[in-house]
Amino acid sequence: MTAGEPADPAPADPTHGGLDDFVRHRDLLFTIAYEITGSVADAEDVVQESYLRWQEAVAGATEIRHPRAYLARIATRQALNRNRGNARRREEYVGPWLPEPLVTVPDVAEDAVLAESVSMAMMVVLDSLTPDERAVFVLREVFAFGHDEIAAAIGKSPVAVRQIAHRARSGVQSRRPDLDSSTSQNAAAQQVTARFLQAATTGNLQDLLDVLAPDVVLITDGGGKVNAARRPIATADKVGRFLLGIRDRGVGDAQYDLVTVNGRPGVRAYLDGVLDTVLTWNAVDGRVTAIYLVRNPDKVGTADRTRSVTR
Repeated sequence: MTAGEPADPAPADPTHGGLDDFVRHRDLLFTIAYEITGSVADAEDVVQESYLRWQEAVAGATEIRHPRAYLARIATRQALNRNRGNARRREEYVGPWLPEPLVTVPDVAEDAVLAESVSMAMMVVLDSLTPDERAVFVLREVFAFGHDEIAAAIGKSPVAVRQIAHRARSGVQSRRPDLDSSTSQNAAAQQVTARFLQAATTGNLQDLLDVLAPDVVLITDGGGKVNAARRPIATADKVGRFLLGIRDRGVGDAQYDLVTVNGRPGVRAYLDGVLDTVLTWNAVDGRVTAIYLVRNPDKVGTADRTRSVTR
């Protein structure tokens, strides 16, 4: 066991299984790390680091009674370290910041709590929390870990964890986005998706305005490396004209792939065979209320394949 990793004083359990336990909880570790860091690449690195530390723990310990909790502790500490290390980069980031888009399997929508927690809208809210608040909120509200387990994961007392949890819940509640059935693959969600994409690709402004909520907001993330709006764009008319402007300026051979992005309907756009943009949106009562458009080439590459998330 490496210095600083959590000890597990539980009674011996001859069933603890090393590699089998890690494989069983791998998707859980990825999901925890992604929700804490907002980065697919960092989450994948955390999973690899967690595996190395898990191997050391299994080799050096006679018992690990609760592999899920133990692995979650390891992953949380690694994710927190990365989140704190990325703070300076966030401060210097050009334009709005969005998480790296996560292409998920459609059935993530069957778990409403999980689907909301990985949505772009919620990930943006989580980014407004401190690293400790974010970790505590994710572990408590999404993954239902106990205060004692969370205390061991972040190196705080259970009393401190309760206080952090209260602040985090208050912070999230004040900014919690409205999300509805667009998380699912039902007929209503598919109809909104079809109307929105049809209007955006055919170039009919009125059709687009009909599917956009009056106060819709569009956030684009180019990271200062590609063309993107440096500030959020608000109201249906401005968002509609911006989207049609993108369409009219399109060059090269564009192809589109309809996928599930962060648990919600989304699109991967390829330009001359290269993944260029990842788009997803929220819809409430049949109208699109928020659109998230990621173009930063350092981020869109993580949307090249589908990943599983779980609680």
